[in-house]
Amino acid sequence: MHLPKYLLLTVAVLIAITTTTAVAFGATHTTTAPAVQATKPAGIGAKVDVATIGLGRLLVDGRGRTLYLFAKDSNGKSACAGKCAGFWPPLITIGKPVATGGAKTSLLGTTRRRDGRLQVTYNHHPLYTFVKDTRKGQTNGEELDVFGAEWYALSTAGTKIEKNDGSTSDPTPSGGYAYGNGY
Repeated sequence: MHLPKYLLLTVAVLIAITTTTAVAFGATHTTTAPAVQATKPAGIGAKVDVATIGLGRLLVDGRGRTLYLFAKDSNGKSACAGKCAGFWPPLITIGKPVATGGAKTSLLGTTRRRDGRLQVTYNHHPLYTFVKDTRKGQTNGEELDVFGAEWYALSTAGTKIEKNDGSTSDPTPSGGYAYGNGY
């Protein structure tokens, strides 16, 4: 006697699932294609923008954080991995990177990292942020000499920006980790 109740309940559940699935597939079929098509032109790539801060006009990421080059990188390939990448996170992209606010599309590119992810490049320099830059406009990583070479913010031309050595005196020895000079 219990068998027919369970059988009836099972059939009712299967009909409900089949109906729901059919409705979902029908809705997906008519609405997914335009939505995907609409998002493709905008891309899902990382943004490279320009900001004017203490060092002048320089490159920043989509959140306004300063972008740096690592002097040890060569031939468009990153020399920063492991612990280095923990302090200097690479600017990673899934799609084609996007230049905004004065950054030049012609200088944007990508390089494949050892872990397989795509890192954004600008004028063939792999781009990084710095973990000690916690707000827009900070350049705490500028000219630090760590992980085997110096780090520099980039100009819109894709060249390193150096601090004006004549305007301040650096109390730290060469290669120091202090954040003097207003940093």
